[in-house]
Amino acid sequence: MKKFVVVAGNIGVGKSTLVGLLSEYLGWQGYLEPVMENPYLADFYEDMQRWGFHSQIHFLTHRFQMHRDVAKFSGSCILDRSMYEDAEIFARNLYQNGSLSQREFDTYYSLFTTFADILSPPDLIIYLRASVDTLQKRIQQRDRSYEQAIPAAYLQQLNVLYEQWIKAISYCPVLTVPADDLNFVAHPQHLRLIVQKMLERMSGVEEVVFSPSEINDNN
Repeated sequence: MKKFVVVAGNIGVGKSTLVGLLSEYLGWQGYLEPVMENPYLADFYEDMQRWGFHSQIHFLTHRFQMHRDVAKFSGSCILDRSMYEDAEIFARNLYQNGSLSQREFDTYYSLFTTFADILSPPDLIIYLRASVDTLQKRIQQRDRSYEQAIPAAYLQQLNVLYEQWIKAISYCPVLTVPADDLNFVAHPQHLRLIVQKMLERMSGVEEVVFSPSEINDNN
């Protein structure tokens, strides 16, 4: 049976890496976030108020296209970030900090809800939860020049919105992964643990958690 999974989480948390590893491990089609295709992104990090609306509209359009591709694909898919995050995390944060006006946010959100009504939700969201310290370390490691000056306060604002969004999700199951403690790149057994929990959650198990003993046993 076809499955559609989204990997969600803050900047630098390891979404693209996990999508690549899971798609290879499971034999699913992976769809990566089109970061480098956004012509506004570098400008956005320089001046969020000037370029926030442009950047968010560009991302939303690309993510809608990716969701549509997933819907058309006959096999199981795993997607790097979703348009839900664009709206509920990034656009909302820009609106809250004054980088999007009320008119811009209302226009953006109206477009988002139109897209969301057209497409089916995922079968599962895997939420990679990480502290700001972890995010900053991983951002430095991947060495994208336009990301190096992202303030810790901005990452924390996004973390707060992620937690609010995850608690409010009702349209699909969620699996929360403690990304501070799991290193699925260095430890293949951590990847297998994530796959195990992911399959449990999609099979209908309501309470799926990563216990400290499981994590330690798989180090």
